[in-house]
Formats: sequence, structure tokens, C-alpha cells
Amino acid sequence: MDEGIRRALYRRAVGFEADEVTEEYSFNEGEEVLLKRRVVKKQVPPDVAAAKLYVEAQKPFTELTDEELEREKDRLLHLLKSVEEDNGEKGERRG
Repeated sequence: MDEGIRRALYRRAVGFEADEVTEEYSFNEGEEVLLKRRVVKKQVPPDVAAAKLYVEAQKPFTELTDEELEREKDRLLHLLKSVEEDNGEKGERRG
């Protein structure tokens, strides 16, 4: 599976936050003028179908080459580090 598709599927599977932008325009002397721009953060919930597809698309570890195993190990370590950093930042904000 293409890495970009894999990342997009994972993002959809675990849920994410997105900006929803609403803009209102008017015309003044033939020129389009922006009147209002509103940006709202929206939570997109995890998608079970995407999670199932993501899991099914993963190659079993027993079928991975040494290079693929090394890349997967590096990816997981990077993911773990970013989660630990995020949890540390949240803890700092609370305390």
C-alpha cells in the first residue's frame, strides 16, 4: 500500500481535528469583498470501517523483509516518541 494512502487511512481510522472555514462575500462596485470569515475546529471521530481496512491491509510481520521490519520498527518508535511528547505537553499544561 502506498505510504500516503496508508497515512490517510490511519488518520481516518483514529480520528482527527480539522478546520471548517465559512466565508461570506458581498459585491461592492463590482468587486467581490469578504465580509466574514469564520474558522471552527471540528473533531472527526474514528471510523471503524477505516480501522478494519487499515488492519487488514497490513502485511503480517512474518512476511516482511529485514528492511521492511527495520522501517516498521523505526516508524513505531517515532510514533511512540511523539505520543510520549504529546502526553508530556498535556501534563505540563494541567500542572
